[in-house]
Amino acid sequence: MKSQITNALSDFFCEYETPRQVLVRNRRVGVVCRIIQLGVLAYIIGWVFIYEKGYQSTDTAVSSVYTKMKGVGYTNESGKERVWDVADYVFPPQGDSSFVVMTNYIITEGQKMSKCPELPGKHNCNSSKDCEGGSFKRTGHGQMTGVCVKYNTTKTCEVLAWCPVEDDRNIPDPPMLTSAENYTLFIKNSVTFPLFEVTRSNLVEGIDAEYISKCLHHPEKSPLCPIFKLGDIVKLSGFTFETIARLGGAIGIVVDWTCNFDTDVKNCKPKYKFHGLYGNAAETDKVRASLGYNFRFAKHYLENTIQKRTLLKVFGIRIDVIVQSLARKFDIIPTLTAIGSGVGIFGVATVVCDLMLLYLLPKREFYKNMKFKHTDSHIQDPDSEAGSIETDVSKVRAS
Repeated sequence: MKSQITNALSDFFCEYETPRQVLVRNRRVGVVCRIIQLGVLAYIIGWVFIYEKGYQSTDTAVSSVYTKMKGVGYTNESGKERVWDVADYVFPPQGDSSFVVMTNYIITEGQKMSKCPELPGKHNCNSSKDCEGGSFKRTGHGQMTGVCVKYNTTKTCEVLAWCPVEDDRNIPDPPMLTSAENYTLFIKNSVTFPLFEVTRSNLVEGIDAEYISKCLHHPEKSPLCPIFKLGDIVKLSGFTFETIARLGGAIGIVVDWTCNFDTDVKNCKPKYKFHGLYGNAAETDKVRASLGYNFRFAKHYLENTIQKRTLLKVFGIRIDVIVQSLARKFDIIPTLTAIGSGVGIFGVATVVCDLMLLYLLPKREFYKNMKFKHTDSHIQDPDSEAGSIETDVSKVRAS
């Protein structure tokens, strides 16, 4: 055991391995080697350089988005005419990259803080014992007073709330603001690629004030026009306006900046893509939970020193403007890295062919004797050819 350990340590510290070239004339091994090398070469050229563009460095942009809606809506509710402008139907105020355009609503006017019956179905009762005073119900409108009162033909618990409470059981159909289909959206987007010190705007060369005043975005005829018709946005996202306008939904507008700065910077132009996020017209299942998009908005005012409010349950189209960017430019460092990695992968051919020679072919013992050679400096001068003794034991590896 001691001698084995001694010999192992002696071999480790006193032996040296150096490559030895052996030319093998074998058709099968040669064909396999060339096929693997051609495959590696195709991978380097086709995938690394052409598809992945491994010779270029990349950068993403820092961006800013500004939006502006235009258009006027009209409603006639029970003979009460009203015109809706941008300040009425866009939430939040102008300029954000994410906003909602109101297309339908339920309005409850003249609400004031007082006591009134809850809606039927929210908390029905037979007597005041069914109404726990001072408690709240998650889907209710206020704090229960502990009194059971009559509401039309049924009885409900009385609540302290903004009265009369909102009745949102019947959603208007068709939508109140069908004219919203003709509203227009203006998108102004600026991007900066810090690594390449390049700044671009979606108002590219040729997009001036005169052009903007006349153009309307079309994927083929006017792909660079930054003014979009709301009805076209809905259609391009895969929805139908009548369906999404009634209950609301969400649409993503992607501004795609994919640029190659090895060419003229003027070729870096945006592409607009439209995606329906939710509120899809294909969702015809009536039992789906939480369909559409809605929220509540209140306008407060004083009437004879009494605070009142007008409550709006807003159904609308939420629009998210999303900037997606990737810029590329030639760089010697990733180019050399890609080449070096490819050269290293060529070694796979050598490994596979060695495995075939040493373990699979019928003459594997002959190839082992040709590939491995042992030299002993204690027997003769290592520089002399006579001092070389070929053995079956692998001591000096050849490439």
